[in-house]
Amino acid sequence: MNNLHQLLAQHTKEWCEAGYPCEDYPVISEILEYQIEPETKILKFLRKPQLWALEIYWYLRLVEKTPHIFDLYNSYFPKLREKRQVLGLTAEAIRDFIEDEGIDALWERIKTDDSFVRDFKLESLRETLTLDYPSYIFALAMGAGKTILIAAIIATEFGMALEYPDGPFVQNALVFAPGKTIIESLREISQVPYQKILPARLYKPFAASVKLTFTRDGEKDLPVIRGSSFNVVVTNTEKIRIQKETIRKNDLGRIHFSFGDEDKAFEEVANLRLQAIASLPRLAVFSDEAHHTYGQSLLGKWEKDRVTGERVFKEAGIKKVRKTVDYLAANTDLVCVVNTTGTPYFERQPLKDVVIWYGLSEGIADGILKELAGNILDYGFDANNTGQFITEVITDFFRDYADVRLPNGAPARLAIYFPQTDDLDEMRPYVEAALVACGQSPAVIIKNTSESTKEEIDAFNRLNDPYSPHRVVLLVNKGTEGWNCPSLFACALARKLKTSNNFVLQAATRCLRQVPGNNVKARVYLSRDNRSILDRQLQETYGETIADLNQAGRETRSSTIRLRKIKMPPLVVTRILRTVTRKHVSEIMPLSLSKPKSSGSDVITKAVLTLSEQQATFSVLQQLGDTVVIEAASNTLDLYAAAVKLAMDYRLDLWVVYEQLVELYGSDNEIPFKHMTDLARQIEKQTRHYHVVEEKVDVALALVKPEGFVRETGVDGSEVYTAEITYPKDREHLLTHIEDIKDNAGAFGFHYTPYNFDSNPEKSFFEQMLTHLNLYPEEVEDIYFTGALTDPDKTDFFVEYKDDKGKWRRYTPDFIIRKKDSDGKPGRCLIIEIKAERERNHPLDGENGRKALALRKWEELNPDRLQYEMIFTATDTVSMDQIKIARQFSRGDKQ
Repeated sequence: MNNLHQLLAQHTKEWCEAGYPCEDYPVISEILEYQIEPETKILKFLRKPQLWALEIYWYLRLVEKTPHIFDLYNSYFPKLREKRQVLGLTAEAIRDFIEDEGIDALWERIKTDDSFVRDFKLESLRETLTLDYPSYIFALAMGAGKTILIAAIIATEFGMALEYPDGPFVQNALVFAPGKTIIESLREISQVPYQKILPARLYKPFAASVKLTFTRDGEKDLPVIRGSSFNVVVTNTEKIRIQKETIRKNDLGRIHFSFGDEDKAFEEVANLRLQAIASLPRLAVFSDEAHHTYGQSLLGKWEKDRVTGERVFKEAGIKKVRKTVDYLAANTDLVCVVNTTGTPYFERQPLKDVVIWYGLSEGIADGILKELAGNILDYGFDANNTGQFITEVITDFFRDYADVRLPNGAPARLAIYFPQTDDLDEMRPYVEAALVACGQSPAVIIKNTSESTKEEIDAFNRLNDPYSPHRVVLLVNKGTEGWNCPSLFACALARKLKTSNNFVLQAATRCLRQVPGNNVKARVYLSRDNRSILDRQLQETYGETIADLNQAGRETRSSTIRLRKIKMPPLVVTRILRTVTRKHVSEIMPLSLSKPKSSGSDVITKAVLTLSEQQATFSVLQQLGDTVVIEAASNTLDLYAAAVKLAMDYRLDLWVVYEQLVELYGSDNEIPFKHMTDLARQIEKQTRHYHVVEEKVDVALALVKPEGFVRETGVDGSEVYTAEITYPKDREHLLTHIEDIKDNAGAFGFHYTPYNFDSNPEKSFFEQMLTHLNLYPEEVEDIYFTGALTDPDKTDFFVEYKDDKGKWRRYTPDFIIRKKDSDGKPGRCLIIEIKAERERNHPLDGENGRKALALRKWEELNPDRLQYEMIFTATDTVSMDQIKIARQFSRGDKQ
C-alpha cells in the first residue's frame, strides 16, 4: 500500500504536468516554470530533489490549501482499514479497541494515554495528532541541498506575497538550527543567487525588501522592527526558547539587575526575543535537521528538587524547540512549519508528517552524491593492530587520491573519526608516520574536537577553500550534521563508535557530497566493529525493515505502590571489604622489564563492499569478491622516544627506563609499537606500590529505603511513601493487594502493597507460605517479596555479580523469610529464588549460574545468618513438596 508521501507525489506530478494550474494565484506557474530552461529543459539552479520538493510544497499550499497533516490522511485514506495500516495501527489490541470503542476514541487515547503510546510505539503519530497547525517534513538525503530548499521556499513565498499583498502568503520566516555547527551551514542562505530562483520582475522587489538576521551572542533582543514584513531570522535553538534557563549570562548584554534577580533578567531576554518574533505577521517556521525537533519524552523522571532537596517527579514534555513553535503558533498568525531532515524516522518510528522522501540511493543515482559502489572497504584486524589499520588507510588514500582535485582545485581530503580524544591522541603518531612514508608532511593534519583551539576550528571552517593545506581531518564528535565539505572524498571509522542518532551513518556518508565536474568515487574505510552498525543504519534509512517498525507492542499498565512497613530491621550480613594500602619502602623492588612476546596477529583482512538492496536478507552492504589478507608491517619506535613516553606516563626516572630498554632490545634497535602496551602493563604492575587487604565486616542492609520513594501527606496527616510501577497488561492478574488476602491474621508480608509478582509460581509460593506462617506466627518475624523492588535508591538488598560479558550487575532474590530469635529479635533468614525448570542450567539464572554463585558466597560468609535455596518448577504453581524447606525453616524443624 502507498504511503502518504507516495500518493502526494502522484497528485503533485499530475498538477505539474498540467502546467501548475491555480486560478486564484496564477503567478505560481511563472515561478515554477522559471526553474527550467524552456528549450533545453535543463534546471537553471535548483537540483532535481530541490525542485521536486518545492513543487510538492506549493501543491500543498495552493491546491490542498495548507491542510493539517492529519486532514491529508483522512482525505487520501478515507477507508478505515487503509488509514489504520498506513498509520501503523496494526496490532490486534488496537483493532480490538477500535471495534469496542470506535476510531474517535482511539485518537483521543493516543493523545492522552502515555503508556498506550509507549507500548505501541506511537510517539510520532501522537505528535501528528496533537499539533494545532500545518507542519510538514521534507526528508531529503544528506547532500540534497536542504538549506537551498529552505531559501527557495522563503524566496518564492515572499515573491508571491509581494505579488498578492492580500493573499495567504508568508511574509516573515524564522529558521531554526539545532546547534552552532548547523547555524554556520545555514549562512549559505545569505549567499544564494536568488535571481536564479525568482523571475527578474519578482526578484527586484524581493531583493529590495528582504532583511536577513542571524542571531548573535550578547544581543538581548532581535534587531527586527516589530510588526514589519519580509524578515528572515536565522537562529540556533539555544537563542530562542521559552525556557529562561537556556539564556546565558553573556546573552544579557547591558541589562542591569540586582543580586538575586538573575532569573528576572533571564526571563526578560527570553521574552524580548520571542515577542519580537511573535510580532511578525504571516510567519513561517523552518526547522533544519527536524529529527532534533521531533519526539516526546513520555514518562518523565524523578529528580532532586534544587531548592528543597526532595525527590520530585518532573512531568514529561515535548522537546523545547517544539514547545517554542507551539508558543508562536498560539501568539501569531503562523502559516505553516517546514521541517527538513535526512531521515524519515525518529527512533525507528516512521514520521507521519513526511511529505517527500528522497533517499541516499536516489541521490547517488541522480549524480547529486558521489558514487560509492564497490568502494566501501571493510577491515578485520586484532585490536592491537588499530595503528596498522590507520597506516593502511593513509597509505591507500594517498595512493589513489593524492592527485585527485575538484574542478576548483581543492585537493581530496580524508576524515578519520575517533570515539574519544584519547583514541585520537593514541593513534596520531601512526597517522604522522604513515604520512611521512607517503611523502606527505604531518602539517596536512587538522583536528577538530571539543578541546580544539580557535586556530584549529578556524582552519576546519576553511576546508572548502581550495588553498587550504589540510588533507587529513581527525575528528571526535564533530564533522557530521551540517558539515558541507565537497572536497572530502573518504571517511574512516577506526574503532567502534558507540553512539546513537545514526552517528556512524552520518560519519561514513559525509564524503558523498558531489560537485559538477567530478567523476571520482568516494571511499569509506570501516573496521569490522562498525560494519554491522553501518549496515543496520543503512537499512533503517532505506526503510527495508519498515515492516518490523510497525509490529505489535506489548501493552502495559501502571500502578502506585505504597510502603506499609517502613521501620523494618536491617539485614545484617558479613561481607568482604577490600581496601588498598601503600606498600612499605622495603617491599618495593627495582624496575625489571622482560621482552614481550608478539601478541595478536599482524594480519589485516580487507573486504570490498557495495550498497545493494538484497532480497534474501535485510543486509544492505554486500561483499564483492574474496577477502584479501594484508601483511601489516610492524611500526616501530626508537628506544629514546619509547623511554620518554613510558617515563612520562608513570613518573619514572627516564634513564632507568632507557637502560632497561637497551638491555632488552640493544642500543641500535627499535621497539615495535605493539610491544608498548605490554611494557606499560609491566611497569604499571611493578609501580603499583599498594597492597589489597581483605577483611570481613558486618554491613546493615536496608530492605526498604523510604527516601527513595515519594513522600506525601496522608488524609490523617501521616507520612505516606509511594512509587509508580509499570507492568505488562497480561501480568495484571499477578498484582496482589493486601486486601486480596483473606486469611492473614498474623499480618505477614506486604511491606509494600500491591506486590507485583513476575510469575504465577511466585504468587503461588507466597500465598501458600502465608497460610503456613499463620499456623505458626510465633516462629517467624515476617516474609518479604523482594524480587520486584530492585532500585538501589529503594533497597540495599542485592548482590553484585559479573555477567558473561564481564560487566557488574545487581541481583535481587525473590523472597526473604525471617525467623524470630530466642529473645524475639530478628534472626536467621531464608532467601528463596523461584525459577522455571527450563532455566535450571542457564549460565546466569540457573542452579549454578552466576547469580546463585554470588549469593552462595554470602551464604558461606554468613552460615549462622543466611540460607539460600532455589525452587525450580515446570508448572504455573509451586507444589507443597517444593516449599518443604521453607515450611521447615519457618517452624524451626531440623532439615
